[in-house]
Amino acid sequence: MADYDDSNIFARILRGEIPNDTVAETEHTLAFRDITPQAPVHVLVIPKGAYTTYDDFHANASDAEIVDFHRTCAKICFDAGIAETGFRAISNARLHGVQEVPHYHQHLIGGRPLGRMLAAPED
Repeated sequence: MADYDDSNIFARILRGEIPNDTVAETEHTLAFRDITPQAPVHVLVIPKGAYTTYDDFHANASDAEIVDFHRTCAKICFDAGIAETGFRAISNARLHGVQEVPHYHQHLIGGRPLGRMLAAPED
């Protein structure tokens, strides 16, 4: 993936140019409800820093950013009631991972049985 593009939708949300339904906000992290939820709970969690993918974030973010991000994700799971029943934490990266927004983000999805993670490969 190329350098960070600060015109992506999540960068614009962070700048306040696009409204969102905020679930949680900390010094380093913003979480908001997905506008096209795939389950009763579908929250997007993004770092406030300019990171493109999971590996970019974990290789280059500060320890404080990484800890804050993951603790915020955990709090959302507990607060949303999906920590006990189960949930999926998904981060798509690049072309083969079907990443649609070039800003690192994690989907927290739950509130119903989610089925298999991936379909069996076709022969």
